[in-house]
Amino acid sequence: MKLTKSQKRTLGRILLSAGLLILVSLLRWIGILPDVWYILLPCHLVAYLPVAWQVILKAARNVAHGQIFDENFLMLIATVGAFVIAEYPEAVFVMLFYQVGELFESIAVGKSRRSIAALMDIRPDEARVERNGEEVILSPDEVQIGDTLIVRPGEKIALDGIVLAGSSNLDTRSLTGEALPRSVGVGDEAISGCINISGLLRLRVIKPYGESTVAKILELVESSSLVKSKAENAVTKFAHWYTPLVVIGALLLAIIPSLITGEWQRWLHTALIFLVVSCPCALVISVPLSYFGGLGCASRHGILVKGANHLEALANADTVVFDKTGTLTRGSFEVVRITPVSGDEGTLLAVAASAEQASNHPIAESLKHAYSTRSAHPLPQADGIEELAGYGVRAVIDGSTVLVGSAKLMEREGISYIAEPDVGTAIYVCLNGAFLGSILISDRIKKNARETIDVLHACGVRRAVMLTGDREDAARAVARDLSLDGYAAELLPADKVERLEALLKDKNGTLVFVGDGVNDAPAMARADLGIAMGALGSDAAIEAADIVLMDDDLKKLSTAIDISRYTRRIVHQNIVFAIGIKVLFLFFSIFNMTNMWAATFADVGVAVLAILNAMRTLKK
Repeated sequence: MKLTKSQKRTLGRILLSAGLLILVSLLRWIGILPDVWYILLPCHLVAYLPVAWQVILKAARNVAHGQIFDENFLMLIATVGAFVIAEYPEAVFVMLFYQVGELFESIAVGKSRRSIAALMDIRPDEARVERNGEEVILSPDEVQIGDTLIVRPGEKIALDGIVLAGSSNLDTRSLTGEALPRSVGVGDEAISGCINISGLLRLRVIKPYGESTVAKILELVESSSLVKSKAENAVTKFAHWYTPLVVIGALLLAIIPSLITGEWQRWLHTALIFLVVSCPCALVISVPLSYFGGLGCASRHGILVKGANHLEALANADTVVFDKTGTLTRGSFEVVRITPVSGDEGTLLAVAASAEQASNHPIAESLKHAYSTRSAHPLPQADGIEELAGYGVRAVIDGSTVLVGSAKLMEREGISYIAEPDVGTAIYVCLNGAFLGSILISDRIKKNARETIDVLHACGVRRAVMLTGDREDAARAVARDLSLDGYAAELLPADKVERLEALLKDKNGTLVFVGDGVNDAPAMARADLGIAMGALGSDAAIEAADIVLMDDDLKKLSTAIDISRYTRRIVHQNIVFAIGIKVLFLFFSIFNMTNMWAATFADVGVAVLAILNAMRTLKK
């Protein structure tokens, strides 16, 4: 464990104070130091000041700013009071152990910050730009849109760009938590914050640094710890009222019984014990630290949470609503089956791709992609290509008339065809009026979708629902294959919001909407919690969502819920443990059944144990 300079200085003061206290106690035990106050007081003050002077300064500074009742003030009153009633070793030990607790807190917070700050490594220090035929090194915010960025192997990509030349593999771990490299080539988009692993890349910059992916992510990460959960706000309010009440209670405990019994020293000692026990350190420190650790753990898995309040809300997930395209499915059309009636698959695919070669429609793109990867036949030249809106295309290939399109096209032209039985987009091909065969194109379900839905149900999510603008038959097939609890199809964005309103009226916890963050912004805004997935490089996703899953892995949704519930469990453990121990020791102190040493454990010891428990969130 590596300590900072400040932590090393604190540890040094603790060791010095502990050593001096042991020395004074040893000299007193063997009889060298006489048991008189004018010798013991200065000796113990020498041991006390190394660990007390910072607390004294903080308490004085807070009192000057009107913040009287905090843990520094309580510790100062308790230890000064112990000196007043001649409990010198107890006074030193209370402050010594309190500083041990502060050191533990500092180490724990530092570890949490380092976990979140691991993402800060994506911040580029410089950009290598080609200007006037020469390479120049610039600050990323000096680079302009359209500049040519040169990225050598091992360097970070400073700004978002399109690959002009070269190919390489990119390490996206800092953004997505995914170890598998992402390959890019000419025409692909390369995202800022990734590390170029292999080849030299030349990129055309498409966004200024302030609007780049890396800048958006860093802004999100830096602000995430500022948004507090309900539990944190509750603890802050609790401490605001609790501490002055405790001081008043201690005063009453010192004065009223003393007036009745005349035992002023005994009841003053009891009141001081009451003060030490009642210090709310364990709650004030451990609850925020638990959520801070949860945020760090999530970021390490490529899950960016915009605040502890969203992490807390996710733990109560009751209904999860999914978009379909790009969320539950891959979001890109793909040829899944080729069924020729005559000839082979390659010939059928070549004819269809040739007729569609002038189109940039997603279906046409999927046909051309399938031809380039699955057919060895040369692509014939198509002439006289005619778009038949809503039906397909007509073209002339080698003097023959080719029709490529939907079943409606076949029926309009009076061509006998064999209908595709499965759900998807069926493309039918005919040559000179003779049916050649069909090609089935579909948007495939993601490989982890079914597993994710099963895990959500297993972990207590009551409903998993899909809302989509896609066709009824496609939506029904996806809902059936994934065992969803409900779905609605052919919805416009406003329709999705209307359906969400109905679901919001029938929920027992948090309603979560999961989408791509671009087309689903209205639904995300209306849901209790919006989650954007597959959002690497999507500015709209980062801005619209409360939680961003930085890659396309659906399993990270269940991981996010698992982290949120684990964090909540630790928060509840710390609250119950801290309050339970304090109530017990407060009872003991009122009835004079404990001493200052035990009271110190009830305060600082409990705080240290709560901190150690909170740090478990980092290792989830």
